[in-house]
Amino acid sequence: MLRSFLRSILFGLIAAAIVIALIPELRHKIIPAQSQSNTVTASSSPMSFNNAVQRAAPAVVNIYSRQYSEEDRSKLKTQGLGSGVIVSAKGYIITNYHVVASADQVIVALQDGRVASAQLIGQDRRTDIAVLQISMSNLPVIPLNSEYSAKVGDIVLAIGNPYNLGQTTTLGIISATGRSSISADGRQAFIQTDAAINEGNSGGALVNSQGELVGINTASFQQATELETYGISFAIPQKLAWKIMNKIIADGRVIRGYIGVDGQDISSMTNRLLAGNFTGGIIVLGVEPGGPADEGGIKAQDIIVKIGDMVADNRQSVMDAITDARPGSEVKIVVIRNGKQKQLTVKIGEDNRLLTPNTNRSK
Repeated sequence: MLRSFLRSILFGLIAAAIVIALIPELRHKIIPAQSQSNTVTASSSPMSFNNAVQRAAPAVVNIYSRQYSEEDRSKLKTQGLGSGVIVSAKGYIITNYHVVASADQVIVALQDGRVASAQLIGQDRRTDIAVLQISMSNLPVIPLNSEYSAKVGDIVLAIGNPYNLGQTTTLGIISATGRSSISADGRQAFIQTDAAINEGNSGGALVNSQGELVGINTASFQQATELETYGISFAIPQKLAWKIMNKIIADGRVIRGYIGVDGQDISSMTNRLLAGNFTGGIIVLGVEPGGPADEGGIKAQDIIVKIGDMVADNRQSVMDAITDARPGSEVKIVVIRNGKQKQLTVKIGEDNRLLTPNTNRSK
């Protein structure tokens, strides 16, 4: 009887082995998983942004601005430190205006060891952008993606030369977009990030996890206050920097349109009640006496709903459309006045207003 019992057990084990062999999924249910090894298998690897850094870092340069010594005008001394980004194989470099604003000579040092004297093509204090050019072959160029749009939560890397330590990369996320409160005129929208930006980072690259240019690092909130603040830094959006660069290359400076109005957004509900089919616009709060808008017939409390062929969605879009218009050109502006549409013709002027320098910048 014992022999028969043992034979039954043996047949059962063989049958179980065959079933487990044919259905591997049962192994984890039948055979308890042993404590897994703490060692990482050869095929595993830690999360890394090395590929992004390798794509972007060669195009980020160190910038040394030099100024003639007051004691001896024949001698140059290092006056400032910053970073820059090579954006074209023609040698164009975008950096910050405040990095090179007072420089008599600008030296650019590439990450491959090459050094060159740079020509200042032009600068724009309002956006804190300056454009340099160097004459070299086989230049690394920062990757650009015209389809990319910065979004809160995106991982970003700040690459620059803080404190002249050498090229350094810091990691963070985009904390906010459209920050305009720190701009000199309250209009320019910055990208806010918690990636560390220190002295010497100004003009360097803010890139995404693919190594594509997101913005030009420009300011740290800590310089704007006496408080110990961390994780609040700002960058100029790539699209704005690119637009300003092209204007500087074309004209040697940034030519801005101007009509002389101030306004604020109105709600979509208010606009539908007052402006019929339009879904956005700005209400004019003030008109500069004798300015282009005044001469064109725009009045306070008018609601601007269309400029040329562009529907005025919000204050920023209206200001951008006016700024991009060529001075001397005429533009049709549709306003709502007392509940009725009215089309006016305004001749664009040139904005030559000087702004108070913004000192809330990293160096």
